[in-house]
Amino acid sequence: MISLKGVIAVSSIVLLFSCGKDPNDPGLEYAPQMAHAIAFEPYSQVTDTSSEFYNTINVNAGGLNQRKPVAGTVARKQYSGMKKGSLANEIFAYNIPADSLEYAAKVLINPIPLSKETVEDGKVLYGRYCQSCHGEGGLGDGKVADQYKGVANLVAKAKVVTDGHIFHVITHGKGRMWPHGSQVNPDERWKIVHYVKSLGSSAQ
Repeated sequence: MISLKGVIAVSSIVLLFSCGKDPNDPGLEYAPQMAHAIAFEPYSQVTDTSSEFYNTINVNAGGLNQRKPVAGTVARKQYSGMKKGSLANEIFAYNIPADSLEYAAKVLINPIPLSKETVEDGKVLYGRYCQSCHGEGGLGDGKVADQYKGVANLVAKAKVVTDGHIFHVITHGKGRMWPHGSQVNPDERWKIVHYVKSLGSSAQ
């Protein structure tokens, strides 16, 4: 059994140690780097090999904060080698607002050369993303059209609208058509444009 004197002695020692402690000092911490992560600046570089943070960064990249792409992943489109101004123009073209259909119809030009292979690719993509509403032949008679009225006849449309018009509508939608920009990448959209235009030309 602990005596009263013992309790008083222990309490006094604890009190003495706690009184002299800095209130802002949390004391000892287990794995402090997990609790207080190092905030690296983008593209910063740790060159001091004796630093405790050197090995936490990609040493193979010379200490650069940015990691190399993971093996086997698909890289985004590379813009190296483009002429000055062409990158800005392309980024701008693909970010034309949804309410600027007339402008898009005038300025957007299909960058993918027309060929039999391109049209065939567009046909496959059309069957994947468009046929359920617009129908196999583009007449607006797909299965969805039976319940979802107002589906456009693409054969008739393709005769009077530009490639840029079709591309913009696929990207942002129009009327009751929902946007497909998140499902179909730009190159695929342009291939669909080639196929849709072929529907209009074959009906002439």
